[in-house]
Amino acid sequence: MKKIKIKETKIKKNEIKAILFDLDNTLIDFLRMKHMAIEEAVVAMIDAGLIINKKEAVGIIFELYKEKGMEDQEIFQKFLIKTMGKIDIRMIAKATLAYRRVRDGFLSPYPRVRQTLHELKLKKFKLAIVTDAPQMNAWMRLCSMHIDHLFDAVITFDDTKEQKPSPAPFKKAMELLQLKPNQCLMVGDWPERDIIGAKNLGMKTCFAKYGCSREIAKHGADFEIEKFEDLLEIVKEK
Repeated sequence: MKKIKIKETKIKKNEIKAILFDLDNTLIDFLRMKHMAIEEAVVAMIDAGLIINKKEAVGIIFELYKEKGMEDQEIFQKFLIKTMGKIDIRMIAKATLAYRRVRDGFLSPYPRVRQTLHELKLKKFKLAIVTDAPQMNAWMRLCSMHIDHLFDAVITFDDTKEQKPSPAPFKKAMELLQLKPNQCLMVGDWPERDIIGAKNLGMKTCFAKYGCSREIAKHGADFEIEKFEDLLEIVKEK
């Protein structure tokens, strides 16, 4: 049974003009890709001479990500300093190549993302991305999935230098779309950032349950979807 009803079952006709999306774990299964890529990077470092248990190494790297952020470009340097006390350029090169092979081969949207985005465009909705990812990373992900052309605005960390739930990224999106908060629906997997940030400005919100790896008791969103294509039911005209 679909679970899309929270406070309402559908958006009122002509109420919403634009749908804003988080990127990682909303359009892309980012965490799964990250785990697979890091595991391959660790194997590459072990093959290059690093003496460590694979599971332990992966755990250390994700602990470092928690401290430094998931977009840290020097994660392998920090990992080696923590485990070996020094940087080994050869190991970093092998880890980086292994990581990129997996990332580039795996990076793809969740099921029916492309089809659903196309249907939303046909329904004349404006579409936007609001992400904390750096500009180049965000655009590379969108381009690699061949969905970059579907968005009217792409707001990244570099555009405001502030992360959600700061109002700045959401306000930038509205400025580019030339819309008011009550004309926008924000879709994301992270309640503390995506949902709270958008609701504080007066936007409608939708919790992407399928992308959240945690148990969330209360997310505060107006809607909840278990599959990306459930969005079409929410915006279906009354």
